Amino acid sequence: MRRTASWTTYGALLAVGLGSAFPLCWSFLLATQDNEDIGRTPPTLVPGGQLWSNVHRVFGQVEFAKAIVNSLVVSGSVTVSVVVSSTLAGFAFAKLRFRGRRTLMLVVVATMLIPTQLGIVPLYILMSELGWTGRLQAVIVPMMVTAFGVFFMRQYLSRAVSDELLEAARIDGCSTTATVRHVVVPAARPAAAVLGLFTFVQAWNDFLWPLVVLTPEDPTVPVALSSLASGYVEDYSLVLAGTALGTLPTLVVFALLGRQIVGEFMRGVLK
Repeated sequence: MRRTASWTTYGALLAVGLGSAFPLCWSFLLATQDNEDIGRTPPTLVPGGQLWSNVHRVFGQVEFAKAIVNSLVVSGSVTVSVVVSSTLAGFAFAKLRFRGRRTLMLVVVATMLIPTQLGIVPLYILMSELGWTGRLQAVIVPMMVTAFGVFFMRQYLSRAVSDELLEAARIDGCSTTATVRHVVVPAARPAAAVLGLFTFVQAWNDFLWPLVVLTPEDPTVPVALSSLASGYVEDYSLVLAGTALGTLPTLVVFALLGRQIVGEFMRGVLK
């Protein structure tokens, strides 16, 4: 029997969607205004004409162009590394039999219980010993493998790839490498797309560790935004213009991957 959603369901989804989109739309609206319009009561609800002026001031006050490039390099490198390593490790934990598999998986999951802040001091000392302070590899390398990614892919692949399918690949003469390439990778595509999107957004928004290890002359986008907001008198139009610029790349990534993620999951459901 075919089920249709009620008007209550559509109304609830519309309310949630509008509530989620409102802060983003409001920040883009305020980015087009000056501080006088932002401070008006009641607020101005129409776009202003100060967008390009605010954007020009953002690029003139901080190294924002370099920050965008740095964030793209960091987020892209981390995303590729996390997706690849998590897919391989998740497959190993889900389907391969080796001594200590359960213990190692418990250790991986246990690392997620440790707050990131506890590792900043020893990690900074290590980066200093390697001579990486102030360089992008100090931000990229510690994030190249994540416990969440390994656990996420392990849970997905344990159900998405059946033991019978792997056994059939072995009977056909496939090595472990060939099995991963022709069986595991196609099956892992939907989960890998979701993990890649989450990882990109997390790496893009990471603030604390880049603030500690990078210099103000070579920042990422969140660090550059903190510099915009560090004045004695906060310039809201400047900060909101920078925030709008810093949000655009994540929106582009979501627009490129969002439809693909939904399509991959729907194809998986149909199969």
